[in-house]
Amino acid sequence: MDDLGLDPELAALLDNSPAVLSPQIPKKTLFSTSLEASGVAQDNENSVDLTVRSFETITHFFEETPHTVFDDPAYYKKVLGNENESAQRLHTVLSRYVTCQDPKDRGVYRQQLITAYWDFASNIAIKTGSGRAEPAKRLALRFGLLLPSLLTPEQKTMFAKIIDKKTTREAVFYLDEWFREIGAGKINPSSTDEAKTARKDESSRFQQLLNKAEGKLQSAENLLRAKSEEKNRAENEIRQRLESIFQHASLGGFSGIQEAYTDVQKKALVEIVETLKNLLSLDKELVSFIRDYESADSDVKSLQQKVDASGGGQTNTSGISAEFDTIRQMAKMTCGRQGNHFPILTREYFHASPREIGIRENVIETLRWIESIDPEAYCRIYKSQLNRIPPFAILIPSYGDYGFCWEPFDRYNRITSRGRIAVPMYSKNLQLAVLTAIADLRWQVAKEKASYYWMEEGLTGNYYQWFQAQKLKGDVKEYFINDYVMWILKESDGIQKLDKEVRGVFWRYMPFPPEIKAKLKTRALVYQELCQRDANREMSDGY
Repeated sequence: MDDLGLDPELAALLDNSPAVLSPQIPKKTLFSTSLEASGVAQDNENSVDLTVRSFETITHFFEETPHTVFDDPAYYKKVLGNENESAQRLHTVLSRYVTCQDPKDRGVYRQQLITAYWDFASNIAIKTGSGRAEPAKRLALRFGLLLPSLLTPEQKTMFAKIIDKKTTREAVFYLDEWFREIGAGKINPSSTDEAKTARKDESSRFQQLLNKAEGKLQSAENLLRAKSEEKNRAENEIRQRLESIFQHASLGGFSGIQEAYTDVQKKALVEIVETLKNLLSLDKELVSFIRDYESADSDVKSLQQKVDASGGGQTNTSGISAEFDTIRQMAKMTCGRQGNHFPILTREYFHASPREIGIRENVIETLRWIESIDPEAYCRIYKSQLNRIPPFAILIPSYGDYGFCWEPFDRYNRITSRGRIAVPMYSKNLQLAVLTAIADLRWQVAKEKASYYWMEEGLTGNYYQWFQAQKLKGDVKEYFINDYVMWILKESDGIQKLDKEVRGVFWRYMPFPPEIKAKLKTRALVYQELCQRDANREMSDGY
């Protein structure tokens, strides 16, 4: 960025910074009273729909015509204007960083700029969460795009064509959207080691109770749906057997006289009696599930009213502040200890093509691709029912290369709540960044499911035992993540990269879909043997 020179907007601000950055808009109440801001105007789109089986196919990735927000000569002023002293400090450090020619001094200013930016961004997050941030501030937070002239004209146009509004129901969020959902109380702040919520915080307490109640409601609905389907299958079975019973051939030599029941029909009659008994039992259970659902639905509606009545601005502000601190930690984790922690978008570090940027549409397509290879990647089992629960995906404007899982599910609703993954937007390989996040999610969900026996049972137990047998050193989860990447990228295509035992564990607990298994069966003997194991388990009813 040495060849950038001093930006004209920056130079103009250097002459009269205080005047530009002085507050010009009178203070307002922090949270809007509009229905849209309070979340009452429409249903919460963040709840899990257990009937959905896959991600939407994305066909439209960019707008045809770019917006003009980044072309506004006053963009930088609008981003920094009407803020506290953190904006002035950021402006001063950025000015020195851009104009500095000495590499040593530039490194010092770079470190100061990182701290100054995050301090400034915390104020933008509060405004965004309350719905008061204008487009320039919102986009600056979303992309880390503080100064458009730090990008090439082509890069600036590319970012101006990114689809602004959320057009799908998929739970993939830019930072400004994420803070807005937190501020409106539609999503809880991410969990941390330290409890941030005060005991007297009624709104947060009701929200936690609501999350638990919603989990019970969704579970009740899932069980109700499964029992109804089981009852329908029993009725269809009876109908088919009755139809077979009513079919008779004519007795030879006699007109109008039918033959007696055959042995098959007699057997069907006996089975119908047993099925009818079972049908009555199913109906009794269905009635019980209907009562459970109605009770859970009543609890959810009651708690929702209490949450709406108690939702004060201070509660949401503290939630946004806590979430911002969490997001800052997420940004560091996507980069790793030795990574590039620079938080501002600049052509010095950004070199991705349109399909490699971690925008919402690209991430959704990557998540859909992973699910096509690992169909149970986003699934959790509850009471023998497999529930598809895709995680929240938070798009972090960082130059990191690693996605990760922050939490496998909400601590107040372990049944049907979404997990949370963080995905860096400007990674060298978006596919790899999303894969590492899903691998981490896979590991944590399996570990929580196994609980105290995570080193002995299930996916984590079998992998850990192999890890110990190999006498490997280091973090077992890191080995698992690397192997999962190989499982999706190589093994699904018949390229054998994993240890034989690891392949067997993954084949059992993270199975490929039938069409991939059928393809692999013809590729190598090792896959034929694994398919035969599947057949043996099905025969013994132990799969």
